Amino acid sequence: MPKLLNEAFSSEDIINIFNQTFYTSHQTKLVLGGNEPLYQPANEQCGYHQIIFAHGYFSSALHEIAHWLVAGDQRRLHLDYGYWYEPDGRDQQRQAEFEKVEIMPQAIEWALSVSCGLEFDVSSDNLSGIVINRLAFKQKVYQQVLSLLSNGFSARTKTLLSACQQHYKTPDLSVEDFEYQGMYQLVS
Repeated sequence: MPKLLNEAFSSEDIINIFNQTFYTSHQTKLVLGGNEPLYQPANEQCGYHQIIFAHGYFSSALHEIAHWLVAGDQRRLHLDYGYWYEPDGRDQQRQAEFEKVEIMPQAIEWALSVSCGLEFDVSSDNLSGIVINRLAFKQKVYQQVLSLLSNGFSARTKTLLSACQQHYKTPDLSVEDFEYQGMYQLVS
């Protein structure tokens, strides 16, 4: 049974799990940051890549890790993977574009959350802007999770899911782990 969001999850735990899993093979570290998350590739000042997550929030760490797991080799050579980011306050068109590119990372974040024993909810990341249809967005993320469960996760994702399951003593993922209230009203 997933733990509630308000139960203590140590940022240090997920930092250690990630760094023990990927530092040697990918020269990448998960790093606690300040107000904004950032992916910083290695450069003259730092000899390793950094996934910087905001405020020490466990869920922020999982979200930023999910983006790293989605990014391919070339994308991981660019600041924030070379993607655009438009801050809070997006209009309907920009929010739709945002949600479209967030489906895969949030599906992976959901799987990571379950592997850590943590409840998950999608993030529209647009508190002062337009949220088109949160339940419809969650349904798209859910469908992506089902596809990943059926077709398989990438090798890096499988490696991290396994490390989280081992650390948090959670079972292998199953479809039942991803059901959510309201899901049945959306499925035809």
